[in-house]
Parts: sequence; C-alpha cells; structure tokens
Amino acid sequence: MQSGKVFEEKRMQIVREALSGVKIAVLARKYELHPETIRNWVREYGDQVGHDQIPSTDEQIQELKRLQEVKEKYNKAVRILGEKELEIEILRELLKKKNPAQTISTK
Repeated sequence: MQSGKVFEEKRMQIVREALSGVKIAVLARKYELHPETIRNWVREYGDQVGHDQIPSTDEQIQELKRLQEVKEKYNKAVRILGEKELEIEILRELLKKKNPAQTISTK
C-alpha cells in the first residue's frame, strides 16, 4: 500500500499530465486507472496545479522516448530469459538420459 504522501504526489502528477493535454484514456492505460477517476481528480485538484507545474510537450516527448527505450530493453531481457530457460530445460532432459551421447541403441 502506498503512503499518503506518495499517493498524493502521484495523483498530482497525473493531474498535471492531464492538464498538459495528454488524453485521459492514455493516462488511464498508463497508470492502470479508470478514466472517470482521473477526470474526478482533474476536477477536484486542477485548480491546485499552477501553470508552471504543467510539463511541456517537449518534456512529455522525452519521457515517452525514455519509456519506450525501457520497454524495448525489458522485452529484450524477457526474450533472452525465455531462451535461457529453454536451454536449461533441454540440458535437464539430457541429464535424465543414461547416455545422452548415444541416442540410438544398437542391436
């Protein structure tokens, strides 16, 4: 469970992003919230956000690029991990065999 201060900071960040022009649906998917929750926060806390606190479009673009890079690195790591798990499973199956070098028995 998030502490009250951390939750409040995250809520204000979401409100700032919404006021800067990011679509509510995009924010809802990004933060896994219901769109109506974000709309309520904007109505309730929108006047508390100063114009100097709203991120610029350039800042948003930079953040999106950074997030895309992180996502690509994550996907690459997941792919590599999957390959390694497959290799481990193959090696375990080979260890179960009595003589892995000789797969065909001779008569």
